[in-house]
Amino acid sequence: MRPLPGTPRSDFPPPAPATPPLRLLIADDNPVVRAGLAALLTDGTGTTVVAQARDGREAYEAALRHRPDVILLDVRMPGVDGISALPHLVPLAPVMMLTYSHETRTVREALRLGAGGYLVHGEFTAEQLVRAVRDVREGRPQVTPGATRALLAALRSDASAHVSPNSPEITAISEPSTLSRLQSPVGQSFRSRFRLSEREAEIMDLIASGMTNQQIAAACFITEKTVKNHINRIFAKLHSTTRSQATAKWLGVA
Repeated sequence: MRPLPGTPRSDFPPPAPATPPLRLLIADDNPVVRAGLAALLTDGTGTTVVAQARDGREAYEAALRHRPDVILLDVRMPGVDGISALPHLVPLAPVMMLTYSHETRTVREALRLGAGGYLVHGEFTAEQLVRAVRDVREGRPQVTPGATRALLAALRSDASAHVSPNSPEITAISEPSTLSRLQSPVGQSFRSRFRLSEREAEIMDLIASGMTNQQIAAACFITEKTVKNHINRIFAKLHSTTRSQATAKWLGVA
């Protein structure tokens, strides 16, 4: 029976089409880890696992075949490991490292080679993992605290190399000192010099490492607006107007 003229149709407006789930590729040599992630990421989360791989070579072949939206990549795998495979996978899809490894060199190399995120097992919840997958797909980097600490350690190591052995900071540290003075000597001496707060010093470290505001926001779990506010205060204290000027002063090379 046709509806009477002027009667609203029950199917108008038509329902919006359902958003297709994000298609994921998991590369990990541990079958238990793969199975657990696959179960977690296909259980009403808006994601689905379309392929699994045991090493970097299988991951590359599967990525070519399935064209996933995001690749979850372990670091240590037999055959072709994650770091070796990363440059070949990045052109195919955003890659998020998902691993137990948080060594400084590994974290730094993974991000340098184009990983969109670095998550260390045990440092995130199931909900945070799903959100991180979506963020990496949209170009918003995600880094868990262990990986962030590794980056800061690398940055401070680099900063130490830029400071002259005869500088007052190094001379003072080489003398008998309290434990608090021995911890992170470069960061603490510069922080004292420029009167940066602990959070401002952390953000300045990340600026000096080359991170964008978006990456800093992800690493510190704050908004980009908050990052900008911190940077404005940092630049004022360092009497700088650009990131390069601030970095040079922060690392003691200006």
